[in-house]
Amino acid sequence: MQSGREQLRRVGLWPHPGKVEALELARTTAQTLGRRGVEVWLTDEGHRRLERLPVAGVARPQELGRHVQLLIVFGGDGALLSAARAVADQKVPILGVNAGHLGFLTEVEGADLEGVIDQLLAGKFRLDIRMMLRCRVERAGVVIAEHLALNDVVITRTTFARMIRLRTFVGGEPVVEFMADGMIVATPTGSTAYSLSAGGPIVSPEVEAMVLTPICPHTLATRSIVVPPHEEVRIDLVGRDEGTMLTVDGQEGTPLASGDSIHVAAAPERTRLVRLYSRKFYALLRSRLHRGPGEW
Repeated sequence: MQSGREQLRRVGLWPHPGKVEALELARTTAQTLGRRGVEVWLTDEGHRRLERLPVAGVARPQELGRHVQLLIVFGGDGALLSAARAVADQKVPILGVNAGHLGFLTEVEGADLEGVIDQLLAGKFRLDIRMMLRCRVERAGVVIAEHLALNDVVITRTTFARMIRLRTFVGGEPVVEFMADGMIVATPTGSTAYSLSAGGPIVSPEVEAMVLTPICPHTLATRSIVVPPHEEVRIDLVGRDEGTMLTVDGQEGTPLASGDSIHVAAAPERTRLVRLYSRKFYALLRSRLHRGPGEW
């Protein structure tokens, strides 16, 4: 963990454009910050949805982090994932404000945000640095797509496809070839998302590793593997092309074809999440999984 100490004078707001609650929270936050003399920037889409609310600046999502010292994202984990990928190279701290379902990444409930504004502006917060993944898809030796992920990279069959055959390598060494509905390569952050639902282990975000979790493998011997971040994972799609897709954080996608190779490695970029409270990951885990202190 790292501590933030710089007095904040420029703050960016990233509201989920499809959530009324997120947009209204952004509006009131912009007004509150403005009264405190803070320069407020908005995403261009957020600015349009808020009927051109008076702010200091407007920027494309991929550029917003270059203008501000802190980015506040209003929505849920999905909105925060989008923002994290967009500004990953800009090293801007991100505060997630929940305006949707409970998640693992958002830090503050919308109703509580105004009460912590002064704490934020004084730089009294910690930075929780999260590992990200870089993924590229090669077809006949040519890179056809590249992606950045905070949660996971998923190879999966489409709705009417049969199981797919995957050949997996770690650090250049063959590991396993198997039939399944797909494969998940997750960060520790993503280990509590799709990978967990598929039976993968929960990994503390303090650990840097990649989790390889098969989706419904057609063998009892195929299980999740945790690999170090310095080794590249390669997954080859072999056999007939029955309709397969690569998805990133459940938000971006690339259609795959038989013979494609998917390369996944730890990214040089990191996500910097703002933490205002001293709660531990395990307490958060217990609360999000709806278990009481005595139920473990």
